[in-house]
Amino acid sequence: MKKIKTILAVLMVFTMVLSLAACGSTNSNEASSTQSSEAQNTSEENVTTAEKESADNSAASEESSDTAAVDADSTDDNTSAENTSVEDVQNHSDVLVAYFSATGTTKGVAERIAAVTGGDLYEILATEPYTEEDLNYNDRSSRSTSEQNDKNARPEIDSEDISLEGYTTIYLGFPIWWGEEPRILDTFVEKYSFEGITVIPFCTSGGSGIGRSGPNMEALAGSGTWLEGKRFSGNVSEADLQSWIDGLK
Repeated sequence: MKKIKTILAVLMVFTMVLSLAACGSTNSNEASSTQSSEAQNTSEENVTTAEKESADNSAASEESSDTAAVDADSTDDNTSAENTSVEDVQNHSDVLVAYFSATGTTKGVAERIAAVTGGDLYEILATEPYTEEDLNYNDRSSRSTSEQNDKNARPEIDSEDISLEGYTTIYLGFPIWWGEEPRILDTFVEKYSFEGITVIPFCTSGGSGIGRSGPNMEALAGSGTWLEGKRFSGNVSEADLQSWIDGLK
């Protein structure tokens, strides 16, 4: 009987050991499964994050590319505007209306002549613009008076050079200073060749006529066919200008 109890006790102990081993294995498998699941979730999160970062970087790259394209277009537009030169706007017509205007009066007449003829406009600008004091005709020491008293005076022109190729007629406008063309017109006509071109002077003044301005400039130019010029008031109409131009033909 004692021997049987001993055997039963051993069997119970062995059963308990087996049970504990089975539980340990189960817990180990569960822990391993949990760790594997967590590792897989972490891996998936990393992949999602990487994909998101890649997508964000791609979008940022595209946005940067689009911005650069817009900037490039703007730069091209600005460059195109800044690089517009006399040659870009000339030669749309065989008529050129070139003028010098210190106060804007001759400019207005020149624009009207261009309107009725369809001619191109070219403004003769002085490198040193004329001030009110410069144009004080009552001051015998003023700049304009000093220049007009010096036949050799040649004020510098600041306008971009223009090609006269293709023009057959040039209307040349200016104010009358001390009965003649301003000396900057002498600078202009000496600078260019008017070969094969008909030059038609016109001037503005408060009352003085065009005088010998035309013959003066013709002699200095040494080329071109020069017609007799005409004086206009600043408010001359397009109709009157058209009538004058028709009479020239």
